[in-house]
Amino acid sequence: MKTVLVIGGGVTGLSAMYELNKWKKENNQDIRLVLAESAEQLGGKIRTVREGGFTIEAGADSIVARKADSMNFIQELGLEEEVVYNAAGRSYIYTEGELKLIPADAVFGIPASVESLAKSTLVSAEGKVEALKDFYTKNDRFTKNDSIGDFLEHFFGKELVEKQIAPVLSGVYSGNLSDLTIASTLPQVFDYKEKYGSIIRGFEENKKVFQSGGGKKFLSFKKGLDALIDAYEERLDETEILKNKQAVKIEKSDHGYIVVFSNGETLEADHIVLSIPHNAAESLFDDKELKAEFEPLKNSSLISIYLAYDIPDSELPEDGTGFITANTAELTCNACTWTSRKWKHTSESGNLLVRLFYKSSHPAFASLKEMNEEEMLQAALADIEKSLGITAEPLASELTKWTEKMPNYLISHPETVATLESRLGREYPGIWLAGCSYYGVGIPDCIKNGAETAGKIIESL
Repeated sequence: MKTVLVIGGGVTGLSAMYELNKWKKENNQDIRLVLAESAEQLGGKIRTVREGGFTIEAGADSIVARKADSMNFIQELGLEEEVVYNAAGRSYIYTEGELKLIPADAVFGIPASVESLAKSTLVSAEGKVEALKDFYTKNDRFTKNDSIGDFLEHFFGKELVEKQIAPVLSGVYSGNLSDLTIASTLPQVFDYKEKYGSIIRGFEENKKVFQSGGGKKFLSFKKGLDALIDAYEERLDETEILKNKQAVKIEKSDHGYIVVFSNGETLEADHIVLSIPHNAAESLFDDKELKAEFEPLKNSSLISIYLAYDIPDSELPEDGTGFITANTAELTCNACTWTSRKWKHTSESGNLLVRLFYKSSHPAFASLKEMNEEEMLQAALADIEKSLGITAEPLASELTKWTEKMPNYLISHPETVATLESRLGREYPGIWLAGCSYYGVGIPDCIKNGAETAGKIIESL
């Protein structure tokens, strides 16, 4: 009997095992399915905490609705009636000591019309004039594998990118724009430049793609995002689920592979899906040459701090759902989401719940990560007082550290992944890479990648 082992019980691993479990049942296959997770609960970067009438997403907080709508996992898992959407609202950038609105007619900070550019309060008149060169400058030097930062600066100039676009895009993709490729971030900017001769005109012509569903751009579930994890787990009725089971080593055997766990137990498998961060996957092998292939992949770190208050969220600026920090010298945080405003289901009473993000790209992060929990909380309260003018003591707080677990897709990323896949295919057939370290960071991307990985295993079986 063949054995398939999935290491990592995040959403990618769950998606892969769900497809394998379904195939086993539908085809009456004599196969052993095992899911091993090092933590005491499944979910990976999806973790919902409930405290004092607040629903707190300590990891990922939502799903991109546009991507989910093109897939069927919500229907398959019976979650249609549980779906909730974000409240529509405007986003701000904190700069020069105040909150300034990101122009409404903008996509990731990129103007989707000349009017949007003209009305921006974030960019000077000179910067706006420079950005108009997008309409008459041709692309004769860039490909999708080039830096998105260099690409945007070439056609928009430095000021618009630094003051309006970079804070948004860097926040979404957790990296310096000069280190990120067009292909791995926003390939539409290249396509629009090629097709329309102008990035702005391209977004103007394709507004509906990014504005479909009105303000309903993201979705979650009434009781929290972990409803997705619970739904997957409930359907793995032909799968052995091992929690608190950390894999520490993979060895070749006569018939496949032997996986050693931290408690000394072993498991022999024919196929292994590594749906864990790349640095955790690399540590399972003694092969120095294979380890070297993992080396170019990079992660960053993130600290998330929630603060819950006994004051109504109407105290916040009207029609807003959060802000991004443009100048790292002004605040310690990179961004702040007004969670209770954006997601009504997260606050039963309608009181204020905010979430601050602290990323390793911030100059203050090195000192912040050395602080104890109380010191970090005080840093968060200082940021809230400075940006929002709130001095009240919070009712509750939730701090989560994601140390070296946030993937950075550098310019070399596609080549690195292809090289890794090639080596594994030659020297470790039956071992499969999966997850956000390699193939996309959003929940729909991870679900799709998990399903595709399962499909490859099913085809080989």
